[in-house]
Amino acid sequence: MRRPHADTLLYLNGVSVSFDGFKALNSLSLLVEKGEMRAVIGPNGAGKTTMMDVITGKTRPDQGDVVFGEDVDLTKLDEPAIAALGIGRKFQKPTVFEPHTVWDNLLLALAGDRRPRFTLWARETSEEQDKIDDILTTIRLKDLRQHRAGDLSHGQKQWLEIGMLLAQEPQLLLVDEPVAGMTDAETAQTADLLREINRTKSVVVVEHDMDFVRALGVKVTVLHEGSVLSEGSIDHVSADPKVVEVYLGR
Repeated sequence: MRRPHADTLLYLNGVSVSFDGFKALNSLSLLVEKGEMRAVIGPNGAGKTTMMDVITGKTRPDQGDVVFGEDVDLTKLDEPAIAALGIGRKFQKPTVFEPHTVWDNLLLALAGDRRPRFTLWARETSEEQDKIDDILTTIRLKDLRQHRAGDLSHGQKQWLEIGMLLAQEPQLLLVDEPVAGMTDAETAQTADLLREINRTKSVVVVEHDMDFVRALGVKVTVLHEGSVLSEGSIDHVSADPKVVEVYLGR
């Protein structure tokens, strides 16, 4: 694994994590460039979630380097500090404020501490209004701005949560299985949405849907038993006999 350079945003080197003797990560090394979108795939138990836990500070590695930007050691920071640095994470199950409107969900999520002063009658600034409008356009929910979040479809809730992450102005988005449970149409729209976000931000997508990964058209990292098994285009990893044996052949 080469050392990070000026275009490196995220660098993991020799990262290992054990739980009760089980090695969830086994000397994992990974490098994500600024402006890159990377897909991460692999069988259950491959270490995908643990990798994201390490990056976001939820889990401390037993050993290895986790560096963000030029020289920020993420292993020394807690979850709020890492989020404040510009790393946003979307979990598989969407968590939105269901009683509130789509607009108010985004208003609550805006970068900065709005929640203590937020009420349903709070007046947002024109700058905040413009920002929310831009996010609504990106996440395909402009026509549903005044709808309750609880009334959205599963796919629309996923998009809203991605929008809430964008409101935090992250440099890097970690997105966990964004199309699980979506319709085919929503899946296609989500691929378009993530490509649009990737114009200005780096994105790491953990996903099982191989058609969706192919639609993204990005570099793919295959994890197995806590390490990188294969890496390259979707065609390259799909043709790798090791990947076929441990993942695609199942």
